[in-house]
Amino acid sequence: MNSVLETKVSVVVPVHNGGQAFRRCLASLQAAEPAPWEIVVVADGDSDGSWRVAEQSGARVLRLPQAGGPARARNRGAREASGEVVWFVDADVTIPPDGVGRVAAAFAAEPGVDALFGSYDDAPSEANFLSQYKNLLHHHVHQTSAEEAWTFWSGCGAVRRETFLALGGFDESYRRPCIEDIELGYRLRAAGHRIRLLKALQVKHLKHWGVVSLLKADFLDRALPWTALILSRGTFENDLNLKTSARVSVALAWLLLPALVWALAAPAAWPLPAVLGMTLLVLNRDLYRFFWRRRGPVFAAQVVPWHWLYFWYSGLAFAIGAARFRLGSGRGGQRVDGKPSEGSAHGG
Repeated sequence: MNSVLETKVSVVVPVHNGGQAFRRCLASLQAAEPAPWEIVVVADGDSDGSWRVAEQSGARVLRLPQAGGPARARNRGAREASGEVVWFVDADVTIPPDGVGRVAAAFAAEPGVDALFGSYDDAPSEANFLSQYKNLLHHHVHQTSAEEAWTFWSGCGAVRRETFLALGGFDESYRRPCIEDIELGYRLRAAGHRIRLLKALQVKHLKHWGVVSLLKADFLDRALPWTALILSRGTFENDLNLKTSARVSVALAWLLLPALVWALAAPAAWPLPAVLGMTLLVLNRDLYRFFWRRRGPVFAAQVVPWHWLYFWYSGLAFAIGAARFRLGSGRGGQRVDGKPSEGSAHGG
């Protein structure tokens, strides 16, 4: 226990076969100064002995015999925690040494804030291009967004335990790492609670992203269910990935493809895709400058087609989601497996 902090922070980590990244996560939590009030690890049906590693580290371990997803695991951890604040930390991140202190100080300084979240740092662990691109993109989006937030992020997100339990926690119908944190954020704001984006709170992501894992996570686990959630609420918040510039970029990316096809058939039409491409570059110039400064011009040039592809498949997901919603097969609390939620009651 830690008697230094006035605000008791319980760290809750859901884990399913966490491997070496989970060991690094635990090591960073143990090295925190000041230390958390407690570390609660929820072993979500893991089969690689992650629960033993957590137990040996001195963490309090809760074991779930079958994997039910991080939403259920986090809810179980929050119910069993004893701190005033529950800080959810993914099993594939490491926290900074002063992380617990930053969380506690933020809540103590602003009694009107009920939840907060941070971002990934600008030094991702994995060196391959897609891991650097994906994690740095996340960092930039969070670092350039408004501090008064409309959503929540569970990879590094803290909430007052009493508020969290009163709202029923995460929607457990989301059985994979999905948008359960975004959905919780919307409910927090709808209930009149404030959420703060604490930009100084940054964790290091240890995940390796490849083509398949990135596209699957972005399209199936984020864009499609997020579309259903947005349409069920009937509103767009100009926040994080839903800023107006991003929505315009999606439209431009969809116009660019047929414009290119047309230009290949009719060379006189090349000014159209050129204008569309230049507009996309201008709209997203701050992001591309960020990549240029951090990783150089060659890296920044590689980012552009991947970022435009991201806009394209985000638009595709929205079109599919809108069609499903209109046909009555999708709604805000929809599970990834297609079964609807009955209500709101790992690393990503």
